[in-house]
Amino acid sequence: MEHLFEGFLDKNNESYNVRLLTKEHMSQLQQLQELVVDTLTEKKNLQPLTYEELDYILTGNGLMIGAFTEKGLIAFRALLVPPIDEEHLGLDVGLDEEELPRVIYQEISNVHPDYRGNRLQQTLAHLIMQELGELDQRFTYVACTVASFNIPSLKDKFKQGMEIAALKIKYVDQLRYIFIKSLVGEGQGGEISEIARVPMGDVEGQQALLDEGWRGISMEDDDGGYRVLYVKRQ
Repeated sequence: MEHLFEGFLDKNNESYNVRLLTKEHMSQLQQLQELVVDTLTEKKNLQPLTYEELDYILTGNGLMIGAFTEKGLIAFRALLVPPIDEEHLGLDVGLDEEELPRVIYQEISNVHPDYRGNRLQQTLAHLIMQELGELDQRFTYVACTVASFNIPSLKDKFKQGMEIAALKIKYVDQLRYIFIKSLVGEGQGGEISEIARVPMGDVEGQQALLDEGWRGISMEDDDGGYRVLYVKRQ
């Protein structure tokens, strides 16, 4: 199978390659995801993909790539073409209904615990967005959800230039940041006119800003905790 990328894991002193994933990789995907979930101290921070969701992506409704060493699959990243329904993230961030078919979701990203610290999340993020550009279907936005205080995932999204556009309950009872990024043009539009820093634990304070059209663009340490940097654009 053709490799999308070949690299070297300095921390583990191993070479690896990245490939497109197919249904043939289903068992490896499930095993890796289960391992990652088992190692989490806050399991509610990750919404793992079910067999049906994995199958949905791998049968032409998205894109999935994986990193392999000689030992097998060590990391994967997924994009999903979502069904158009009342739970669509585009509706949560104020998109018009006619824009929803042009939204793709950045889904789960898993890295084997033994291979963390090699910037695999960032590498796979860059590669999967490159592959997205090769698809026949064109997308205008990429969106995703992240649990508050899931610091590695929040940093991952901000590094990709994604912005918080909503903070609300999803998946029945889970509080989630909703990120979005435009895939056309430069930047997210408009000059920054105001800046506010809000503690991550201040849910109502963040929601009040988001309701007024502010966007969360980064995060910073705050005396043992974290603050989210929000901006308002003209």
